[in-house]
Amino acid sequence: MNQQIKEKLSVLPDQPGCYLMKDKNGTIIYVGKSKVLKNRVRSYFTGAHDGKTQRLVREIIDFEYIVTSSEIEALILEMNMIKKYDPKYNVMLKDDKTYPYLKVTAEKQPRLIVTRNVKKDKGKYFGPYPNVIAARETKKLLDRLYPLRKCNTMPDRVCLYYHMNQCLGPCEFPVSQETNRDIVQSITSFLNGGHKAIKKDLQTRMYEASEEMDFERAKELRDQIEHIESVMEQQKMTLNDQVDRDIFGYAYDKGWMCVQVFFVRQGKLIERDVALFPFFDDPEETFHSYIGRFYLHQNHPYPKQVLVPVTTNVELLEELLETKVHTPIRGRKKELVELAMKNADIALKEKFALIEQDEERTIRAVEKLGEQLNIETPHRIEAFDNSNIQGTDPVSAMAVFVDGKPYKNAYRKYKIREVEGPDDYDTMREVIRRRYKRVLKDELPLPDLIMVDGAKGQMSAAVEVLENELGLDIPLCGLAKDDKHKTSELLYGNPPQTVELDRNSQEFYLVQRIQDEVHRFALSFHRQLRGKGAIQSELDNIPGVGEKRRRLLLRHFKSVTEIKQAASQDIANLGIPLPVAEEILRYLNNSEEPAQE
Repeated sequence: MNQQIKEKLSVLPDQPGCYLMKDKNGTIIYVGKSKVLKNRVRSYFTGAHDGKTQRLVREIIDFEYIVTSSEIEALILEMNMIKKYDPKYNVMLKDDKTYPYLKVTAEKQPRLIVTRNVKKDKGKYFGPYPNVIAARETKKLLDRLYPLRKCNTMPDRVCLYYHMNQCLGPCEFPVSQETNRDIVQSITSFLNGGHKAIKKDLQTRMYEASEEMDFERAKELRDQIEHIESVMEQQKMTLNDQVDRDIFGYAYDKGWMCVQVFFVRQGKLIERDVALFPFFDDPEETFHSYIGRFYLHQNHPYPKQVLVPVTTNVELLEELLETKVHTPIRGRKKELVELAMKNADIALKEKFALIEQDEERTIRAVEKLGEQLNIETPHRIEAFDNSNIQGTDPVSAMAVFVDGKPYKNAYRKYKIREVEGPDDYDTMREVIRRRYKRVLKDELPLPDLIMVDGAKGQMSAAVEVLENELGLDIPLCGLAKDDKHKTSELLYGNPPQTVELDRNSQEFYLVQRIQDEVHRFALSFHRQLRGKGAIQSELDNIPGVGEKRRRLLLRHFKSVTEIKQAASQDIANLGIPLPVAEEILRYLNNSEEPAQE
């Protein structure tokens, strides 16, 4: 798990929403929803998972999220996002299946039906409803309450629904447009929130049935109530008029502004855009300018309608954009604007929390480290580490941290020239000498603190060069490791003494990061040199011997010396042509270069 993900996990909100996982290319590879974003997203990076989830987590480099007002909104948004981005790890909701709507048709004799297709046919649509069973059960209830016709094709005579008082029988008896309009209005009122009276009546009947010991009937009424509650739960992620809209919300604090734009296409919220930037003007004026740049300079397509908060100058924006701008004051559109503003506020708070975290683990940790060492704040720290294996290919490396962050442009690698064998102290002397002679010669910036990977011996070697040879007085400390090769203590002073750092403090974590980073850098350089040495051989210069034959020879004869002592036929027996085998022996035995294994 990278540091960016760790920091973002720590500031996740405990609210419902939709999350989008991204890979190293910024491609969305998984979309999910949760009732509590903080718990769900964190769960991916903790604990054990099955193989598929492990593969997903290994690819996650970053994530983003959109906060919703309820879990059902998160579910609707998840569906829309999956259909738009087609993430490779989402196996559900990838087809063209959509959640159902309840629809009152615009026919002369209207019907109440369940449909998955929203069309511009003058019908009244309600939904979508993620709980399909609840939607169908609610339709059954409405069928009993409001006697619209049930048949797809008008029959010649009345059917059973008429005799059950669930249809007015327009096939045989005249039903006026006024009567149908009243019924449609009652259904519309029910599905737009007027269901509470009916729900209350069902509750009363449920309690009566329970008191009469008719538990089967009470259970049936209870289920009806639950279906109504499920269907009537409000959600704002889809608008049934299918109008394309851009919905803006913004928040500002401490000289920073966040603007969130929700893109609603064909009534569905399918995407959002986020901008975070410092501002120096009036907040409302800055917001107006941002919207202008959003369309005029960034070439975003104009929707049919732009929704903005009530503090916005609508006339100014309409004149600028030449499209309809609206500030909703009630209903779902107002709730969507409020949701955009809520997301902007959360994103802004997240930024400040991440900045505070970053400062705590970097510049403030540097300041506290300076206090612990009783020196001025070491803004620039240069750290050294040596690497060799039994004295072979000795190297050293220097990592630089500025205000607690790695400054990789200033990193340096050193091949050890003067030291023979595994002498860590002389290696440290050579590197310190070479580094700070160059600093003095080229008038480069001096560090505020030098760290050497080692204890008293390495510290003494470094101080000897700095003070006695170069006349430099730079604070220097040593980093000792435990038997698990982890940072164990910080040494400072003359004679060196252990500096007591709290193991859970940011200054200790900073020292640990510096030691790990310089060790990583030195080790990678050493492996690089050893790798180059391992693949170099006299065989590389022989005509007719490529990589494959070179490996074959060394695998069989173990060394160049043994190849020299072999007969040409022995080499030919490996599948190498005899003329090439003879050329190999001629070249090796006439070469004045020492053999390399």
